[in-house]
Amino acid sequence: METLIDFIIHIDAHLVSIVNTFGNWSYLILFAIVFIETGAVILPFLPGDSLLFAASAMAANPKYNLSLTIFFIIFLIACIAGDSLNFLIGQKLGRSLSNHSWFGKLIDKKSLARSEQFFEKHGAPAIILARFMPIIRTFAPFVSAGSGFAYHRFIRFSLIGCVSWVVLCTFCGYFFGNLPFVQAHFSAIILAIIVVTLLPAIIGLIRSRFSHSDELD
Repeated sequence: METLIDFIIHIDAHLVSIVNTFGNWSYLILFAIVFIETGAVILPFLPGDSLLFAASAMAANPKYNLSLTIFFIIFLIACIAGDSLNFLIGQKLGRSLSNHSWFGKLIDKKSLARSEQFFEKHGAPAIILARFMPIIRTFAPFVSAGSGFAYHRFIRFSLIGCVSWVVLCTFCGYFFGNLPFVQAHFSAIILAIIVVTLLPAIIGLIRSRFSHSDELD
């Protein structure tokens, strides 16, 4: 876990190391990270927003010889394919997976419950909103499938969310990631991105706790 936290906070330095070591294979590695973050229900803590931001910032720097266009395409495919795989898992296995003796231990039950509450509150638009919320976006396809959503309806909302997310994160990284102030405080900026994206989920959790307490009173 400490390694993962270090990777997320100092993601710029780690990406430089990946690019210097693997060259063009770095595209495939970053594709895999984004795909797994969404597609694998058991790995919601992999970096998403910060990864897109940092990679796009590197693409803006000529010395790394990276393509923003390729990043845009692979990130978009990764999150759409990841959502689809996650939805398929939820559709075929659903609750049986989370209650499985072995797989159940790998699934964050609290995060799954928060995602279910979020989906119940916002309905179909939650699929779009969840794309901008770390952890919850990993469970949104799984939860929507378990709620009886048809795939053709789910994928429409997923496409809107994925396109919006990739456009926002990549272009913000490309145009702002190399500003002197951002470069000087890159780790702090990454932490700020994480906090801001997690804020709606935290507020929702606090509200649900208070409302639950009121009901008990």
